[in-house]
Formats: sequence, structure tokens, C-alpha cells
Amino acid sequence: MNESSATLLGGWDAALEDVPWFVVGEDAVRLLRDGAQAFPAMVGAIAAAEREVLLEMYWIGADKVGRAFRDALTEAAARGVKVCLIYDSVGSMDISRDFWLPLLAKGGKVVEFHAISPFDTRFRLDRLENRDHRKLLVVDGWKGFTGGINLAEPWLPTSEGGGGWRDDAIEVHGDAAEELRSLFYKTWRRYSGQPAPIDVRPLSRRHKGSVWVLASQWRKLRSIHREYVVRIGRATDRVDIANSYFVPDRDVRRALFRAIERGVRVRVLVPLRSDVPVVQFATEALYDTLLRHGVAIYALPGAMLHQKTAIVDEEFTTIGSYNLDERSWKKNLEVNLAVADREFARHVRGWFERDIAGAKRIEIDEWRQRSIARRGFEWMAYAMRKMW
Repeated sequence: MNESSATLLGGWDAALEDVPWFVVGEDAVRLLRDGAQAFPAMVGAIAAAEREVLLEMYWIGADKVGRAFRDALTEAAARGVKVCLIYDSVGSMDISRDFWLPLLAKGGKVVEFHAISPFDTRFRLDRLENRDHRKLLVVDGWKGFTGGINLAEPWLPTSEGGGGWRDDAIEVHGDAAEELRSLFYKTWRRYSGQPAPIDVRPLSRRHKGSVWVLASQWRKLRSIHREYVVRIGRATDRVDIANSYFVPDRDVRRALFRAIERGVRVRVLVPLRSDVPVVQFATEALYDTLLRHGVAIYALPGAMLHQKTAIVDEEFTTIGSYNLDERSWKKNLEVNLAVADREFARHVRGWFERDIAGAKRIEIDEWRQRSIARRGFEWMAYAMRKMW
């Protein structure tokens, strides 16, 4: 392993020793909390790759995290492993094409999603709003990762000089990783012009197992948005949502309110201070309505909360890149993993409870005392929610 990858791991692989695996049907899954667990697991998987590494990532930093992953990919390519990478040009705008020269020199293949430079021959003004927001890694067709964690310094622990952002990823071994591979190659074919391997099976319309892939801009039965609405609509006990940019549309709000009318407890965890102020104001514009209908809102202080996790009853968990906002629903490529398993749901909820315990609950009487000026910012931000 090269120096930068080893530096990134920095002994953190010990943090994975107590991370439990859950066998769910034909798959095994585990929750990875924050970069401290996700980064060593992902770099370790790349280092152990024998045939193929597929990486699709919104934000790759021009920093020590981005360099460590680039170097790990380069090392894999030098061993003869097939390496294919898709990165988003907006999310990774700090990166130049030269950044990838070491990987390209070893035979790796790199595709930029929707170039934003008008001087680039691939630039299309009508595609500028459409971004690849996925965070997806598949190794050798049977190890898969997704979640909210990007490959950049904000996800490094503060002890390593990072931002210590709070986030979730999920690792899966088995059939669901093959579904992630199929999703990757669907995008790869379109934007690289290169065919997928002959062993790649199209993502089926319906899922078969207890762990499966959901996506945005996909057929109805694989839709992340639809899965949220349906699962909340079926809830009988509890709905817990942690979402960094929480501006749910009318369908999701209606499902939440109807669940509360049935006696379901609904809790939502959001950041106390968002890294995107306009989204913070748009989220807060909904507080009064949500609170009046019985949604319990908790705001996590400290480092930025970047999770996209939901647990419904003791039955269902979803973790991925999908924010409950207009952009994730209609403009971005997104991916979530869904898990229908009681033990895993209990495990993820246990960590959700810890986060809730450290958060501030928003009370409606206190909230209504905010200034007129702040209400104005909220109204404007919410009115512009379809323009972000």
C-alpha cells in the first residue's frame, strides 16, 4: 500500500474490529459510521481488489483524502485490476484533469459527469442542473459501498485534521453489490460510450432479496422517493429519519402526517447549522408545519450532520446519498441501499438514539419567537427550493 493510503488509514482499521456484520438473506451488511470507519473499509477493499474496481463519486477532494483514494486506485490499476471512475464536475470542481494522470498512466479509465466548463467539448447547458450525487464503490462485483460519505477532508476525523462530519455508509457483500455494479455500468455506458462487460445483468424491475438497490430517476418500483412514501405509509410504530438537507415534498409530508394520525412516532434529525445556508432556511421554513402535525424535530450541534438514513418500525432501513429535497428527487443521480431486517434496523436505530440524545429538540413555542427577518429568509429560501 502506498504512503498516502497508509497515512489515510493511520491505524483506523482497528476501528472496524467491533463493527458487526448482519447476514440478511444472500447478503451480509454492516453500518459504517463516519469517515473513520468508511475510509479504511473502502481503501482496504480497493487494496484487496483482484479483478475490478468501480467508483462513482460526487465529491472527490483535491486534498489528502482524494489523493489517498487516487493512489489506491492507481496501485490497483498497476496490478492489472480494471479501474473505472465517474466523478461529478460540480461536486469535484477543485480537481483538474491532471489530478488523474497517475491513474490514467496505469490504465485506469476516468469519466467526468456533465462538464461545467463551456470550453469543454462535452459541455451541455441543458445538463448543467443534472448532477451525479452518488457515492458508490464496487469491488470485484461482490463488495459494495454506498451512503452519504464523500472522499474529502470534511469526513476525516478532527484528530486527523478533518471536519469530523457525522455521516453513514453501508457495506454489502453479495447479490446487492452486483445490483450496484449494474447501476454503475448503466451510467458508464451512457457517459463513456464504452460497453459494459457481458456478465453485467440489467437491474431488474422488482427486487428479489431482502437487500436491494434503490435509485432516483429510475423505474417506479426502484424509486427512492416512492420507497420513502410507501414505507412511511405502512409504518405502524416508529419512523426515524436523519437527513442533512430535509425539505420534503408534499407527498412525503402527507405520508408523515398520516402516520402520526395512526399513532406512529415520527422523529427527524437535521443539522443545527447546515453547510448550505439557503437549505438551512428552507428546512426551517417547514418547522412550524411539521411541529404542528406532531413531527418531533431534533437538531444536531457540532460537526455537520450529513446523513441520509431512515429506519421504519423494526423492519426497514435505508442508507444512501438521497436527500429529501427537490434536487435529489428530480435532478440528481442518487443511490440508496434498502435492508429489510429486524436486527439491522435495531442496530442502526441504536446509533440514531445516541445522536438524538446529543441533539437539541425544537419546541414550537420557542420556535415561534424567532425574528420577522429570519422568517423572511426562510420564506425566500423555500420559494427558491426548485432552483438550487
